[in-house]
Amino acid sequence: MAEPNNKEHRALIGQILKTAEDIFQGVRQIIPPEWLTSDITVAQLRVLLVLYTGGPSRMSSIASSIGIAISTATSIVDNLVKKGLVIRSDAPEDRRLVICTLSSEGQALINRLWMLSRGQIEKLLQGLTLEQLRKTAEVLGFILASAKESIEARGQAREGEG
Repeated sequence: MAEPNNKEHRALIGQILKTAEDIFQGVRQIIPPEWLTSDITVAQLRVLLVLYTGGPSRMSSIASSIGIAISTATSIVDNLVKKGLVIRSDAPEDRRLVICTLSSEGQALINRLWMLSRGQIEKLLQGLTLEQLRKTAEVLGFILASAKESIEARGQAREGEG
């Protein structure tokens, strides 16, 4: 669990966020060219990521997940269907409901983007010493544990609402 939100705690969080911004600015210089030649918009990528992380979803769920109107989500999904990245189908229990699923091409695109990112991260990690790698692994373990706690807390809060 996190320590009290004292001055040093806030200052360290600020320092870490500033370092993360600096990393982002530096990594911008080594963005894989494949990312820049894609015809996928940011909005389309967001929908693809919702389907990747959440699995088959109703249009209302997609819209809610990324904070857009259902009509906007429908338009984005229509374009992704035309590109062969998403499949639309009727829900077996209610044919009025439309379920969106990543196609194999959509899954492959997300996997390709991850592998490009992974390759860039690996190149950056290659420049670290063994001790720095150990510390990095430890810190990432802390961040992962915090993320899991946050996800569990959100899930419990949603259960309490229902």
